Amino acid sequence: MRHLKKGKKFHLLRGRRQSFLRLLANNLIRAGKIETTEVRAKAIRPVVEKLVTIAKAGDLAARRLLLRRVHERAIVQKLCGELGTKYKARNGGYLRITKLAKSRKRDGSRLAAIEFV
Repeated sequence: MRHLKKGKKFHLLRGRRQSFLRLLANNLIRAGKIETTEVRAKAIRPVVEKLVTIAKAGDLAARRLLLRRVHERAIVQKLCGELGTKYKARNGGYLRITKLAKSRKRDGSRLAAIEFV
């Protein structure tokens, strides 16, 4: 039973799931907006919002923590340089999920766009 367990498993083991969510988060940070399924968008929202909250500090410890979680220096630079300063005065709610009126052709899953506010 999965009582009090948060998040979706996506039929993946723990390491593969973490890598999958990290990849989606990196793509979102790099592009600023991506189209994906609703479930995936809802799964990466807390991950990216925590990264932006850490990036708002902007000091060396925050950069090292981000590098440990993201694994790409370019993403850390963008988080601390652009996004951290942009959302300095904002207390959360950095992302917007917009449900799209289309579905994926092969399996019919609903699509959504996730972007920074």
